[in-house]
Amino acid sequence: MINFRYHVVSLTAVFLALAIGLVVGTAALNGPVADSLNDQINTLGRTNGDLREQVDHLTTEASGKEDFLRQAAPRVIGGTLTNRRVLLLTLPGGRDHVDGVRALLAVAGAKVTGRVDLQEKFTDPANSVELLDLADRALVPSIPAATLPGNSDGVEKSGALLSGVLLDRTPPVPAVDLRAVLSAYQTAGYLSVVGQVTGPAEVVVLVTGLQYTDKDAAARNKNVLTTAAQLDRAGRIVLGAPGIAGDGNAVAAVRADPTLARTISTVDNIGTVQGQLVTSLAVAGQLGNVVGQYGVGSGAQGLLPRAAA
Repeated sequence: MINFRYHVVSLTAVFLALAIGLVVGTAALNGPVADSLNDQINTLGRTNGDLREQVDHLTTEASGKEDFLRQAAPRVIGGTLTNRRVLLLTLPGGRDHVDGVRALLAVAGAKVTGRVDLQEKFTDPANSVELLDLADRALVPSIPAATLPGNSDGVEKSGALLSGVLLDRTPPVPAVDLRAVLSAYQTAGYLSVVGQVTGPAEVVVLVTGLQYTDKDAAARNKNVLTTAAQLDRAGRIVLGAPGIAGDGNAVAAVRADPTLARTISTVDNIGTVQGQLVTSLAVAGQLGNVVGQYGVGSGAQGLLPRAAA
C-alpha cells in the first residue's frame, strides 16, 4: 500500500522538475526576448524623436506664417480704412482676440472710436426685466423712444439703445448723450468702457468667443445673436468668433439666417492673425456695401473677400 510519504516525495519531484524546466526555459529564451524588447524600445525612441521634431517644425512654420501675415499686412490692407471710424465691442469670450483686431485696424488706417466690453451680466437671461428698466431710465433726447423695440426683451431694447448711440445716425447723437448712456450701463455693471469712446462709428466690430455651454446656454446664445441683430438694425457690423463648432454659435446662426446673412459680415477665425487681417477687409467691404462670410468654417464664402484676393 502506498503511504503518505510516497505522495509527498512524488509531488516534490514534480514541482522540482517544473522549477528546473522554467529556469532552463527562461535561460534559453532570455537572450532573444531581451534583444527583441531592446530593439522595440530603440525603434519607439527614434519614432518619438522624429515626431517631436515634426511638431517643433510645424509650430515654427505656423509662427512663421503669422509673422509673415503681420509683415505683409501693410501691403494688403494699408490705407484701406484711412480715417474710417470703427468701434470695437466685445463679449467676455472675445477679449483675448480684440487687441490683435485693433492692431490690424490701425495698420489699415482706421480710427478706432473706442472699445466697449459687454459683461456676462448683459447676456444673463435673469436680467431681462432690469435691462428693460435700465433702457427706459437711460433713454436720451436724441434717441426717440418710438425707435426702440416695444416688447419685453431686455437685451433687445438695451441693445437697440446702445446701438443707437454707438453707431452713426441722422441727426447725430450729441457727445453728452453718448456718455450718459454708456455711463448708465457701466454704473449698473453691464459694460465697461476701455479708455474712452470719442464718438459714434461707421462700423462696429463685435468680437465674440465660442458659444455658451452652461445651464443658460440657449438663452445666453440667443441674447448674443439679438445684440448683433440690433447693431445690424442700427448700422454696419462685422461679427467675429474664434470658431463656429457647436450649437448656438453666433457666427453660425447669422450664416444660417438668410435675412441677417445679407447684411452682417462674419469672420469665423478671428483668433488668428489671418482672421484679424480679414476682419479689416470685411470692415472695408461693409463700408462699400459688400457683405461676406469669411474664414474656414461651414458657410464661409472664402478665406477673404474676392476683391482683395
